[in-house]
Amino acid sequence: MAADLAFDALADPVRREILGVLAAREECSAGELSSAIQRVGRTAVSSHLRVLRIAGLITERRTGRFRYYSVDTDGPGQDVIRLLQELFQGSLDAAKLAAESTVTDATDARAV
Repeated sequence: MAADLAFDALADPVRREILGVLAAREECSAGELSSAIQRVGRTAVSSHLRVLRIAGLITERRTGRFRYYSVDTDGPGQDVIRLLQELFQGSLDAAKLAAESTVTDATDARAV
């Protein structure tokens, strides 16, 4: 399942950092990403990019010898976002109702 690959890819903090850089800059070469993420070497960045690409979270564009990477806005990452929204929406709705109820109760108590 594509979502499983995406979750596996997102489990690594370096890969999440790579996605953050790509989201901020829109597109980067592997060398630019290596410069931005200095806690791992260039080879490790390339390996992480491969995992992210296989998971469908990023796309690769080749121009001559260079490869440019960007977040895949139409890939399985969107399925992951939808799944997380569905999972957490109920909790968010319940928290909102609880907060509104607390405010209403406090207002009613002051009025008495």
